[in-house]
Amino acid sequence: MSYSPIITDLWRRAATYVDKILKGTKPGDIPVEQATKFEFVINLKTAKQISLTIPPNVLARADRVIK
Repeated sequence: MSYSPIITDLWRRAATYVDKILKGTKPGDIPVEQATKFEFVINLKTAKQISLTIPPNVLARADRVIK
């Protein structure tokens, strides 16, 4: 299982930082932002290999299930 920020969203946010810097904003003046979009991924193949049963309600909450 993994609960982490969506990487593509982080890259988009990085592009806005680069844009602000290229337009003349000092890097120290740009506030640091936390990720706001997260993804919950479950790897069923690995779970079965270690004899772990994932309850159906947890599977239903997952954004992505790897089979």
